[in-house]
Amino acid sequence: MDQKQFDKIVDKQTPKTPIFANMLKAFLVGGIICTVGQLVTLFYIRFFSFTERTAANPTVATMVFIAMILTGTGLYKKISQFGGAGSAVPVTGFGNAVISASIEHKSEGYVLGVGGNMFKLAGSVIVFGVLSAFIVALIKTILVKLGVVSW
Repeated sequence: MDQKQFDKIVDKQTPKTPIFANMLKAFLVGGIICTVGQLVTLFYIRFFSFTERTAANPTVATMVFIAMILTGTGLYKKISQFGGAGSAVPVTGFGNAVISASIEHKSEGYVLGVGGNMFKLAGSVIVFGVLSAFIVALIKTILVKLGVVSW
């Protein structure tokens, strides 16, 4: 049997992936998460006198916290199984990653298990996020000093 015959057999036996249905589910789940995020932003603006700009940080923190609660209760897993990448792309995926790593190592104890593994995956995200923010701020500062952009 040559490679072409083998590939044909594999193609016949491999179930077809419902790409359009998966994209639609991801779009819906991601859209719902973003809609909830917008509602949280509007809540902070309405009840705590934040501006659109200043409401961003508490909104992100709230969405990460909600994702962590949903992960701890097992609901985020069901959402992500249905929505796929739609649940991983927004900031809620970050909260899920932090808590998931902690839950996996709970049997090792709260300090070494939960605490030690909490930032296993998220730690690199935090480091690269801070590094990226520093580089962008440095570039912007240089461009402002050169008069290319205004502050």
